[in-house]
Amino acid sequence: MKRTAIAAAVILFAIGCAEGETPKAAAHDPNAVSYEDKPSPAEILETSAASDWRALDPENTLYIELESGRVVIALSTKLAPAHVTQVKMLAREGFYDGLSFYRVIEGFVAQGGDALEAREIKTAEKTMIAEFDQPLTSDIGFDAIKDADGYAATVGFVDSLPAGVDAEGETVWHLHCTGAFAFGRNNEKDTASTEFYVTLQPQRYLDRNLSVFGRVVEGMDHLQGLRRVSPPETADDDMGETIIAMRIAADLPAGEQTTLEILDSSSSAFAAYYESRRNRPEAFFHFRHDYMDICQFAVPVRPVAAAGEE
Repeated sequence: MKRTAIAAAVILFAIGCAEGETPKAAAHDPNAVSYEDKPSPAEILETSAASDWRALDPENTLYIELESGRVVIALSTKLAPAHVTQVKMLAREGFYDGLSFYRVIEGFVAQGGDALEAREIKTAEKTMIAEFDQPLTSDIGFDAIKDADGYAATVGFVDSLPAGVDAEGETVWHLHCTGAFAFGRNNEKDTASTEFYVTLQPQRYLDRNLSVFGRVVEGMDHLQGLRRVSPPETADDDMGETIIAMRIAADLPAGEQTTLEILDSSSSAFAAYYESRRNRPEAFFHFRHDYMDICQFAVPVRPVAAAGEE
């Protein structure tokens, strides 16, 4: 298969190795470098420009209201547009209101929706065609990073959400890092409908097997704190904790919205912040690994109001 220009751009680690040659360790030794004058992650954020941040689109921001508080999810229209449309329709018809997180497994996922399949779908699709991945086109804006990964040839970010690309540089998908928002399904791939889950820890083996179409950007603590329960078999079983409501941010009055902005993965501040997390400059660190597991990288998010205080 012929590689595209995009493929050449993202397959970073293949450059410089002759055929059959074992890749050599980078000459750079992070532990031989002085970090005394390098800015800390906090300093990079403090000195970032307003243009380094991107406000979350209220039309593509989902709220899950729980008794413990609000969970904010950034939806991805680029990599799973049909699933975004589906969850927005379900939220707007009130499908999830009063349902529950009925399957919460320690170290795995928090799954919510209609456990007993008793609620009518009014406006949304009964089943969905899978969107496990998408063609990587120039308008997607994949921001590659240099760290190797065990599940994707190249990893990086699409609109600041973690994503992977195949070896040919032709296909892209969102990763099952902590906080990934996706739909569950039956064994057949085109059977997703209403039941969603959020990963409580990275579950990368699920990549490209389910449709990830968003990520929790605030309120993950509320999901981690959910009561652990198994799926109920009858209405008398423990149904888990109640979903008070699920809403699209744009449908709420401005005063009731959680207005956030995320560090833009295409910005220079993002690149600097990422590098500062790969090799931490603080005096506490005496050994640096010159490596970052993408799922261990927390993309900074802040209230929009903070931009006016710079």
